[in-house]
Amino acid sequence: MRIDLHAHSNVSDGTQAPAELVVAAAAAGLDVLALTDHDSTDGWAKALGAARHHGLGLVPGMEISCKTSRGVSVHLLCYLHDPTHPGLLEEITKAKDARLTRAERMVERLSEDYPLNWDDVSAHVAPGATVGRPHIADALVAAGIVSDRNEAFASILTSHSRYFVSHYAPDPVLAVELVRAAGGVPVFAHPMATARGRVVEPEMFHDMIDAGLLGLEVDHRDNPPENRIWLRNLARREGLLVTGSSDFHGAGKPNLLGENTTAPEMLERLIAAGTGSAAFLP
Repeated sequence: MRIDLHAHSNVSDGTQAPAELVVAAAAAGLDVLALTDHDSTDGWAKALGAARHHGLGLVPGMEISCKTSRGVSVHLLCYLHDPTHPGLLEEITKAKDARLTRAERMVERLSEDYPLNWDDVSAHVAPGATVGRPHIADALVAAGIVSDRNEAFASILTSHSRYFVSHYAPDPVLAVELVRAAGGVPVFAHPMATARGRVVEPEMFHDMIDAGLLGLEVDHRDNPPENRIWLRNLARREGLLVTGSSDFHGAGKPNLLGENTTAPEMLERLIAAGTGSAAFLP
């Protein structure tokens, strides 16, 4: 089985609708896909309908953007949680609202120097999608200001740019606790992706494990080989799930569906641990 447990649709910052993403996954030879849009489960129903039609396994999930007290960005994948759980839903809604306000402020700053306005950005946001910097990047590309998303994030939208605005994000320990309370399976996404910026200290891994973290996304293009060894050793010592994923975003990133995959036995453990919603396995 070929299992990819991290992919995004245009409900967040991917470029394909949920059903289109499922079709692409089937065409790529995948047997199981997880839909993990940022801070949103709005794509679940359409993805499930397409998965049933094409005979593709689907694991409903989400990716939660978190931030430590030291300001280090942490992404937490959660699978099979209850999307209506009050505590988790309240925190996610708070983060989504903060993302929108942040995006509006960044566009205001950008408009002082570039021919860009909020309508330009909105044109790249699917109805009900979580607004984020990738949508601003797409507007910059469309305006001919940068060539692609990567250039936008390496220059104009970097966290060191004068246009950057921070936003609220839950503490990763709190996020793990809320995911577990919602019956979900929390997995630390690309936890040692040093190319993306600062990564957490080893103590944070243990704090998250104590809070109920159940897995580590080890095989991801942004985790350097030497860091993957460290992560595998930690997972073995702590009895954690080990996953591999593409972090596919359609045309938004070079990542390819199925470029990293998860072992079937790990998927079995993940499904057994999730009680908030159900996976579809034809």
